[in-house]
Amino acid sequence: MAVLKSKACNDNGLPRRLVIVVRADPVICGHSGEARNLAEVALQRGFTDVRIVTWPLDLLATSGLPLKPLDGVLPYSKGIEVERPEPVGDYKVLDGRYLAGMTARLVELFTDGIPTVCMSLYLSPHTLAVSEALRAARSTGLPVAVATIAEAVGSDVTNVVRSCAADGRFGAAAQVLSAYLNSDLPVAVSEYTKDLIISSAEEVDARHGTPFAERCRQRVAISYPAINTADYLGVRPEQTVEVLYRRRLTRNGYVLFLSRLARAKGVDDLIAGFLGSSACRDLTLVIAGNGPEAQHLRELAATTSAADRIRFLDDVDDDEKPHLMAGCAAFVLPSKPRPEFVETFGIALVEKMLAGGGPVITTTTGGIGEAVGDTAMIVPVSSPVAIADALDLAVTMPGEERAEMAERAREHALQFDRTCVFDQLLERLAQTTERELSPI
Repeated sequence: MAVLKSKACNDNGLPRRLVIVVRADPVICGHSGEARNLAEVALQRGFTDVRIVTWPLDLLATSGLPLKPLDGVLPYSKGIEVERPEPVGDYKVLDGRYLAGMTARLVELFTDGIPTVCMSLYLSPHTLAVSEALRAARSTGLPVAVATIAEAVGSDVTNVVRSCAADGRFGAAAQVLSAYLNSDLPVAVSEYTKDLIISSAEEVDARHGTPFAERCRQRVAISYPAINTADYLGVRPEQTVEVLYRRRLTRNGYVLFLSRLARAKGVDDLIAGFLGSSACRDLTLVIAGNGPEAQHLRELAATTSAADRIRFLDDVDDDEKPHLMAGCAAFVLPSKPRPEFVETFGIALVEKMLAGGGPVITTTTGGIGEAVGDTAMIVPVSSPVAIADALDLAVTMPGEERAEMAERAREHALQFDRTCVFDQLLERLAQTTERELSPI
């Protein structure tokens, strides 16, 4: 592989490039926001060509993924280009047309002579696309100067590696783990995620005699999700009042859930806990987000005695989110482990901790403990009674204690600032590849 130089341009004056392969906006996912944050820092650090390679909007519209309203997505900074490659082939290609389009575009980017750092978020299919693109690029005989970072998130393990290991589908598990470990820098979003990857790899190794688990132990580093702390630290009280007024809400007059609406998020437990909280009898429960459980949860809420005090918001934009967090009496994310998903970090929790407002109430499912440290009110999973008790404490908490708790939470959350995460990633990549990667 060609050496990446320690300057923003190579000897021919070509710019340094960062490519991020991800499910980007408008997908509702913390890691689409992470990709945006890493791209923004790359510009600040001297990268002159920053690209996010993602999926066409028409495919996303039919995918079933929860999406933000397009007009509510904040624009990227000048210098960040979002590419949505068109599919390759026609109806005779039964599957993989869009993946082929993404891979083909990556081959073009990898062979144009520009030194490139390529980061993929989600192993399947993004790291698989990068791996195949690199194989094809090198086979052309053209100069290829690419260093790769592959970030594993929760759904990679639960949806692919762990499920394939449990089902005995060796080929699929081997494909994902091989692509992951062939990256220059494989990272996981939490210690919990790394442990989960290793335990799943151990299942594969036990059945087939492969060496994946030990390689994961040795090579996988931890890189917590990159968050733009400035978006939340700079919340102005007068703007919060305006946002809440438009939503017919008042400061400390509501309990907030803001995340994807899926079974693993525990919203059903939150609704039951809200009903059981005596301190919340005059408050509103705001459930903000979208996802596969949206209709079921709306129907569930409609059957309760508090139906008129439970509101669903599926159109919260990037500008509104920090204000809704800052104005709530409590923020509740009672995540619970499910076969299809385990919370491997908890980006929304950190964002809330940065924004201020009432206490965070959550569980220690998966990597949540790493996200919140000792700054949140912890409840057992699947325990509406415990949620009700925690809400009673949170809503009636004295102002001084509430402020002290919010300040400790904010201090803990600052470690996940996007600039720190980006710089640490490049430093680890340089150490791993023995290349100088930081542009001037």
